[in-house]
Amino acid sequence: MVDREKVLVVLRKRFPSARSEDIAAAANAIVGLDLEYVPLESTDVGRLDCVAGSRAYTAADVVSGRLRLYRRVRRS
Repeated sequence: MVDREKVLVVLRKRFPSARSEDIAAAANAIVGLDLEYVPLESTDVGRLDCVAGSRAYTAADVVSGRLRLYRRVRRS
């Protein structure tokens, strides 16, 4: 069985500018894990008011692609 942590280390070294969620998704695919989070489409977001640190985000940020939202996949 492939060790996911070792795969993460290799991917981070090979793709240092890649986003963390892309690295994690690639590692999951390599070791055969199911997706834990799936992206929400901008059409699924009716209203959003989010303050993170000194920044404020709205649904318009999701539509423009400036902000990405993910939801956890429910396991049955």
